[in-house]
Formats: sequence, C-alpha cells, structure tokens
Amino acid sequence: MIYLTQSIHRNAQIYPNHLATVNGDRKHTWKELKVRISKLAGSLKKMGVKDNDRVAILSLNSDRYLEYYFAIPWAGCCLVPLNIRWSAKENSYSITDAGAEILFVDDTFAPMVPALIADGVKLSHVIYMGDNECPEGMESYEELISTNEPVADAERNGDDLAGIFYTGGTTGFPKGVMLTHTSIWTSSVSLIPFVDLSPSSRTLHAAPMFHLADEVVLQAAIIVGATNYFIPMFTPKGTAEALAENKITHTVLVPVMIQMTIAHLKSNPSDQSALEFILYGGAPISEASLIDAMETWPTTKFSQGYGQTELSPLATMLSSEYHTVSGPNAGYLKSAGKAIACTEVRIVDEEGQEVTRKEIGEIIVKGPNAVVGYWNKPEETANAMRKGWIHTGDAGYMDENGFVFLVDRVKDMIVSGGENVYSAETENAVMNHPAVAQVVVVGIPNEKWGEQVHAEVIFHEGKEATAEEIIAECAKYIANYKCPRSVKIRTEPFPLSGAGKLLKRDVREPYWEGKSRMIG
Repeated sequence: MIYLTQSIHRNAQIYPNHLATVNGDRKHTWKELKVRISKLAGSLKKMGVKDNDRVAILSLNSDRYLEYYFAIPWAGCCLVPLNIRWSAKENSYSITDAGAEILFVDDTFAPMVPALIADGVKLSHVIYMGDNECPEGMESYEELISTNEPVADAERNGDDLAGIFYTGGTTGFPKGVMLTHTSIWTSSVSLIPFVDLSPSSRTLHAAPMFHLADEVVLQAAIIVGATNYFIPMFTPKGTAEALAENKITHTVLVPVMIQMTIAHLKSNPSDQSALEFILYGGAPISEASLIDAMETWPTTKFSQGYGQTELSPLATMLSSEYHTVSGPNAGYLKSAGKAIACTEVRIVDEEGQEVTRKEIGEIIVKGPNAVVGYWNKPEETANAMRKGWIHTGDAGYMDENGFVFLVDRVKDMIVSGGENVYSAETENAVMNHPAVAQVVVVGIPNEKWGEQVHAEVIFHEGKEATAEEIIAECAKYIANYKCPRSVKIRTEPFPLSGAGKLLKRDVREPYWEGKSRMIG
C-alpha cells in the first residue's frame, strides 16, 4: 500500500527532533510538522470535506505549501495546485472544473479572490495562509491549526487520486492531469538515487511548488527525511543568497533559472561550495550553457530529468557521471538520459511502430507513474494514452545504449522548403556564440519556403554581435538550411510559464497573426 503521507509518520517516528522545514525564521521539526498537518486536516474535516473532495491552493512557495501537500490527503481529499502565472480567469476555470470549494491563498493571491468569485467560482471557505492580518471573509491558517485537534490519517493510497495538476491554458482550456499516490510516489522514489538525497541533505525549493518539477523533489526529500528550505519564488539574487546562507546541498532549477543565477554569481560571487546536486529539466539546455554551469559550480554534480506532468513528471534521467566533457562517459551532455526504474520508453513513427535506433520519432512512455487520465476530458485522455502508452508530443531518438536525445516538440518542428528543422538543434548551435546568453528559435512565415528559421537572442551583459555574426557562427556547427535566416536582438526577457519554461509559442504567435501555415 503506497500512500504519500507515510513518510510523515516515519520521519516523526525516527527523526522527531530533526528539522523538517525552514522558512525564514519559522522552523519545524518532523514531530511538530506531523502535528500541524494532522490539525490542519482536522480543520478541513470540521468544514465538512468528504473523501475525494478537491481542495485548491494559489500561493507562492512556503513551508505552509508543504503542509497543504500532506494535510489534504490526510483529510481524505485531493490536491489542486494552481498556476501562479495564470490570470484569474484561467484559474477560475480550473477551480470550477475541478469542483473545488475550498481555496488556500497567501498574501500575493488573496487580492485575486474577488475576481475569482466575480467570474463564478463558488467557494465555501477561503483559507488565508499569509503572514499579515487575515482579510475579512477568510479563515486564518494558523488559527485553524491552533484551534483544532489532530485527526487520524485517512491513508489514501495506491490508485486513489492524489491530485489534479492543471496544464496548458493558452491554446484552449486547461487540462487537469489526474495523478495517483502510486504515480507520484514511484517517480519520487526513482529520483532519489540520481541525486544522492539523504536525511542530512538540505533541499532548497526555489522553483514554483505548484509544478511537478519541484513536487517530485519535495516528495523525494521527505521520503528520505531531508530538511526543506523555502524562498517565495525564484530570483537570481534570492536563490544565490539562499544557496550560500543555508549551505544548501540540493535544489532543482529549470535551464533559464540556471542561466540567470550564473549571470548573477559572475558579478556577485558567493560561497556555493555546500551545493552537492543541481537537478535540472523542464526545458532543453544547450551544451554551452551546461558547461558554463559546470564551471560555475565546479564541485557540484548535475542530473537532468526529462518528462512531463503526465508522468509525475519523470520519464528519463541523465545521471551525474555523464555530465563530463572528457573520458569514457563524455558525449552525453545533449542527452536526456535513460529510462528511470519505473518507466519503459520507446521512439515510434506516426503509426505507433517502434523505429530503429538513432531514427527520429515521437517519444512514448509507459509506467506506474503515468497519468490515469485528464479530469472530465475523455477525448483528450484517449488521444494522449494509447494502449497504455503516454504520447509525449516530443520528437527524439534513442542510441544503441538506450540514451534518449530530444530533438524538439513535434508540434514545434519547423518545415522550411520541405526540410524538417528541429529548433533545439539550431538553438544549441546559436548558443556557441560567446555573446549569446539565451536564444529561442521558431518558424516564421516565408512566401518561398513556407517557414523560415528565425532566432531571437538575448546577449550577455556587456556583449553584443550582429545577426550576420550569429548566423556565421551557427553555420560552423549545423547545415545551412538549419541556420537562422533572420535574427532579432531582444532587450526584454523571454516570456516564461509559471514553471519558468520559455514560452516558445508566445514568441512565434505574433509572426503568424492573420496568416495560415504554408506547409502541408
């Protein structure tokens, strides 16, 4: 019987006085954490929640977010973490779609509640988990804990629904990814050996906690009894300072966060020597950026996780021994690694047939960590899950040793003059120019070729280059037809999702406004 709250019971029993959470000056041991979780669950039971009721949260990172993650299943309910970058309308859709009538909010999102209600969201209780005075009409998080008695753990487990994690929201209505206790637990346990987590580890949660990238690290850290540190949200300065001041040993960052933290550290160095592991993923990272990271944190090991929300979220891992530019393990920095212990991975053609090694196709994944379906969306469920396999929508290939190499999103592939161009390959080539700090490559309209390869770049501070110089550098590494035909120099940041991923579609869409694609 696999149940996520089991780790809370175990840690309170064998590490009762060890620190479980640190949020600024607020600290709790495992024994204290268990009591707080059970009391918060008791307050929910007093509100009248029933088994499988959905309970939503809209908040920045905190120790209270962690308590929410365990109090909800403790009370027999289902998690609904909401995207902190979405509009009130997008989140109101998700709350209504999930049927959640209880919402947790912090200081940042308490002001959004009236807009949610005006948009038709029906809430029976709004729980204020901030640090200021409790707003009128809301219930104080800390008062609920202090005035309620602990309740027994409902011990939801196995195939019971653990959470609905909403994804999408820009190309249609958000989809609620339904994950079970088994789904989340198996991904989390599979992660542990790749990052050497232990009870003495100190894990920093800088990536947004609503997202599965941080959730899988959170669960893994709690399974082993590690201490969890929190900052409200990622900033380069805040993250670098938290890593140094708390002697953090483990953290998870998406590539753009790594790049921004490196840029900060170059002008504001600090002692990062305690950092043992950086887990990264959520978006492609260029080889040049990865080498820069390895040079910035020379004593830190790196592991890459590839997957998606529908896989809780892991499909493959590239372990630390392959993060090297020399020796027998060199040559894999561009790889997403191999299938983790709980998954099977294949590369297939359009008919679903497995292709030969090194042939590009769609990546599909099967395992106990997979989504059981999309909430209230049977057609989307049937399209994503075929004969037990999750179709990721990602293009890639597998080598003879089982290493997976991502090429692009299938839907983002550029077709120029009949040639398929995978933007990730072009982005890797552009990143070889020393002036380029970040790049996004998209297909834009071209009357002759249908689409042309277009790059938008942000320079390192104090550096610059012409479009011609960038294209010429690119041509040293890839075929001419894969090189950008146009380059835009950006001074504004790239648009990011709530999880910190670059929103390539937002870069592409203005070029296609009022036009239809000129390809088959």
